[in-house]
Parts: sequence; C-alpha cells; structure tokens
Amino acid sequence: MIQLIDVSKTFISDNVSVHAVKDVNLTIDQSEIFGVIGFSGAGKSTLVRCINLLERPTKGQVLIDGVDLLQLKERDLRLHRQKIGMIFQQFNLLASRTVFENVAFPLKHRGISKDKIKEKVLSLLDLVGISDKLCSYPSQLSGGQKQRVAIARALASDPSILLCDEATSALDPQTTKSILKLLKDVNRKLGITIVIITHEMSVIKEICHRVAVMENGNVVELNDVISTFSNPQASITKDFINSTSTLSRIDELIQEKSDIVKLNQGERIWRLDFYGSETKEPIIAYISNKYNISPSIIFANVEVVSDTVLGSIIVLVTVSDQIEKDVIQYLNDKQIKVEVIKYA
Repeated sequence: MIQLIDVSKTFISDNVSVHAVKDVNLTIDQSEIFGVIGFSGAGKSTLVRCINLLERPTKGQVLIDGVDLLQLKERDLRLHRQKIGMIFQQFNLLASRTVFENVAFPLKHRGISKDKIKEKVLSLLDLVGISDKLCSYPSQLSGGQKQRVAIARALASDPSILLCDEATSALDPQTTKSILKLLKDVNRKLGITIVIITHEMSVIKEICHRVAVMENGNVVELNDVISTFSNPQASITKDFINSTSTLSRIDELIQEKSDIVKLNQGERIWRLDFYGSETKEPIIAYISNKYNISPSIIFANVEVVSDTVLGSIIVLVTVSDQIEKDVIQYLNDKQIKVEVIKYA
C-alpha cells in the first residue's frame, strides 16, 4: 500500500541545513495499522507529511499502490491525495460551519447531488457516533467529539489511507481510548490503512500492528508490536516501553539505595520477562519447589498487547551461584528472559 524508499527531507533555516528525515525505508501493508513513535524533533510528523507530499521529500520515492507520487503532475497528484485522509492534533475544523457542513466540505464541487452528500454525511456521523450533533458548531463540542468530526470529514472522500498526526495528544486518557477504539473499528469495517504518529507508547500498544521508532530523523527500530514490547533493541525503544510500566521504578530505588532493594549476602534481584502461553504457567511456584528457593515479588506488571499477554516480574531471591545458573537456564529454555539487576 505505502512504500517509502530512501526518503529524506532537509529544511534550510538561516543558511543552516536541518535533516528532519534521513534515508527512511518503510513498507506499510494494506489494511495495516502502522505506528511511528519518537520524541519531539525525531522527524515523525515530517515523515507522515511526506506520505501525502504536504512536505515534499528532498530525495527518495513515495509509492502508493505502486505509483510514485513525486513523478505525478499537479492534477494527477490532487486525485491521488483524495484517497489519503488526514487528521490532526488540533482538529482543524471550520469554526463557522456546523458538524454536518464540516463533514460535507470535502464533497463540495465534486458533482455530487445534495441528497447523496446528505446520505454520505449522515452515515459517517453514525459511524463515528455523533449523529446527534449534526447541527452543532465546533465550539459546542468536547475535544473527543471534535476529533470524531475530523475523522468523519477525513473519511468523506472514501480514502484508502488515513494519516493521524498526534491525533490523540490533545485528549484526556479516557477520550483517547474511545478515539483509538473508533479508529480500530474504522480499520476493521472499512479496511483502511492507518498510519499513526505519536509520542505515547500506550497508543502504539493499544492499536498498532507494527511500529517504527524514530530518533534524529532515522528509523532506529522497526518490528511488530509484540516483538517490540517483549524484546526491544534500541535504547530509545526501551525508554518508551519503560514509560508505560511501573517496573522502571526499580532502577530509581537502586539509585536511591532504598531499603526495599537492600540486599543481604547471597541475595539477588532478578527481572523475568515472559509472554504468550508462558504467562499461564505457575513458573514462580515451579522454581520454588524444584530448586528450593523462595522468590519474593517486589514488582509485577502484566498487560495485553495485540491480544497477547506480556508480563514482567521483579523478584528478590537468595540463591547460590550454581543454583542461579541452573534456574536461569531453565527459564531461558521456557522462553523467559532473565536479567540479574543487582546481587550481593
């Protein structure tokens, strides 16, 4: 559906070159929900704007269904852009138009009858769950309702691609969850390919199939969401994942020399990471009985990502070097990753 080949974007400001995107290669499949995450200035918003040429790449190719947009004349480019919808952080609604008029706006001057436009708009408002607000103005709507209008407007042209640039950043957590659920429903019902730009790993976890992690204009990690969460490679990816978990608190406690992590002779602190079927097994009970040890759980975090259970446990245990080696080998054989965080 979408293929970016060696895409770069350089801005010139006060005779200084700013390389916002650097030689990015991505392939996004049809009907996929694809996330791009990075901190401010990573280049993610510039990258997504290169997909519909709101920002024209300095070099590279942007292929949509095999067609290189950079090779199209202006008229043909406009036609292809109609199949790429976009929603933004600040909604970008027309304040002087009603909800109905905002959604109908992209359909004007296309030779569509008023009856067809009305039918289309009403069906879209029903799809996004705000059919009761068709006569309201943006100033009368909540943030979540405004974003639903923006989504309906983006869908008015029957796009095959929907680009979401920080679409939930201005919303509270509960509203964010409802908007992400709506986007999942849109993807499932209409088969639209969705590209989501965000700086929140919780958004990626909630909705995406795959994710690209960006830093300084580069894609530093690209994988499916389960692999990204269960086995992150880049340090920035690990930072993002830690931001969604309480387990990173253990590092702070160690630095603060808290009594919680103070160790006696022979004690260790382990971190166990597991996912899928391993989460259903009584691993702690088994190693306690088999190796005659008594792990004490300090922290634990279990969550569901893309219908797969991911879990992490921080345990304190008294164990000899040899027993520790045997236990870690056993756990590794069970596809459970073990990290020795601290030992005495």
